[in-house]
Amino acid sequence: MAKSSKLVASKRGRVLLVRRRRDRRWMFPGGRKQASESDKQCLRREIREELPKLKLGRLKLWKAVKKKNRSTGRKMSDAIFIASKASGELKIGDKREIDRAVWRKPRGIRLTPTSRYIRDKLFPK
Repeated sequence: MAKSSKLVASKRGRVLLVRRRRDRRWMFPGGRKQASESDKQCLRREIREELPKLKLGRLKLWKAVKKKNRSTGRKMSDAIFIASKASGELKIGDKREIDRAVWRKPRGIRLTPTSRYIRDKLFPK
């Protein structure tokens, strides 16, 4: 099982990204697991906390990534889920952690290392 879960939701060629308040880097929404949570439960809880008005369709595990990020050396342990559907207002729930949420193309934006990995695998140039 992974240490954290991430959501990839796309619509009309754009993906859902949130911006971390502390370093202003963009990332796919999600976060760290709590004790006794499954990967999917973690993701649903994190989405409720970060984007409480967002409605998700079925979640399908795309990949569980356990490797070292080549650019940073940081170990990644993420369960990456793809949502079949996502709708609703992008209202921020936890404003201490994230300050923006947008639908946009995943290129030309300052992403976290894990989100760059996801982007490069799912949305190659």
